[in-house]
Amino acid sequence: MTPTALQVPGLLTFTIAILVFFLGAGLNKAVAPLRRWNIPEAVSGGLVAALATLAAYKVLGVAVSFNLEARDMLLLYFFTGIGLNARLSDLIAGGRPLLILLALTVGYLILQNVIATGAAGALGLPDGIAPLLGSVSLIGGHGTTIAWAPLITQRFGLSNAMEVGIASATLGLVIASLVGGPVAGILISRFKLKGPVGDDPVVGIADGHGDPDAGRLDYMSVLSSLLVLNIAIIIGFALEETVLATGIKLPMFVVCLLVAIVLTNTVPRVLPRVPWPTRTRALALISDLSLNIFLAMSLMSMQLWTLGGLGPALVVVLGIQTLAAVAYILFVVFPAMGRDYRAAVLSAGFTGISLGATPTAIANMTAVTKVHGPAPTAFIILPLVSAFFIDIANAFAIGFMLR
Repeated sequence: MTPTALQVPGLLTFTIAILVFFLGAGLNKAVAPLRRWNIPEAVSGGLVAALATLAAYKVLGVAVSFNLEARDMLLLYFFTGIGLNARLSDLIAGGRPLLILLALTVGYLILQNVIATGAAGALGLPDGIAPLLGSVSLIGGHGTTIAWAPLITQRFGLSNAMEVGIASATLGLVIASLVGGPVAGILISRFKLKGPVGDDPVVGIADGHGDPDAGRLDYMSVLSSLLVLNIAIIIGFALEETVLATGIKLPMFVVCLLVAIVLTNTVPRVLPRVPWPTRTRALALISDLSLNIFLAMSLMSMQLWTLGGLGPALVVVLGIQTLAAVAYILFVVFPAMGRDYRAAVLSAGFTGISLGATPTAIANMTAVTKVHGPAPTAFIILPLVSAFFIDIANAFAIGFMLR
């Protein structure tokens, strides 16, 4: 029987995403392990919503899909907010850790593809499928999968390349959302780590009244923060053609992130009397809202029924990739990044780099910092690595594997 397609319009999608977040918040309050493992509220609710759409498909024969246009804008708001919080001192402090994290990520990219190639060979999977079970879908995510799957289909005659890649990326996203918090929790508990006291918020204001020293939170502060965010995003769009002309392909949210970094380190010096939202509760609130609704939309829109026809091989390979990622984080990433609190937060984020996507990485880190304290540098260096530098390295790695 052909399923009935149900397209949920944009405003209703946005409204459902808010309800999904509240569902997750309620689940996290009711189920202690979810709080203890630092599972983001949007992940808890989003997975329940994805299971509900799976039930609708299996029982009622209805394939639910969502209009996700608002999700892309929320992503721009979030990463622009990260850029507005990037003080020059943080960028200088993040120089060496950024290079270390980049080297670790490139190293894992190679390891991930070796595992995918070995597992595909051991299981007797078709030629060309290995990249789709490695960095194409996991480090690359859905966007990279969509870009490379047609070429893989053409070169290897793999007719279901897109389905395999999307399924792998989807399952990786789920795993990354569930693993990052517990990994950081283990490290924080084992080494008795804690965040700095008194730092201004970057993202993830704790429940309750928050820190009164982080600036007022009223409609004026929120609107002024939105104004600065919009100006930075507009400049980012205006520079899009210039960036493309250089031959460098950057996601729009990375362009907006870089614009915001420049603005936040120049405008307050040139115009000191102009109020600026860096490290304010208003900006942290907008960033938190944008990230949570973005993640809720991403997870509730997963079409889990696409995983069903791919057999146990996908689960086996993704299981091996998950074990490898966790071991790499615990025994390589955390020690190399300094064995401190920031390293534990970055470890939560590295699950998003290795198995999911940059927003998942940030959500994992946010869930940890809301409980244990801020880690500003982590929120600067990880997006630059996972959303910029590693895309370039991944393109070379994928090209090598296809050759």
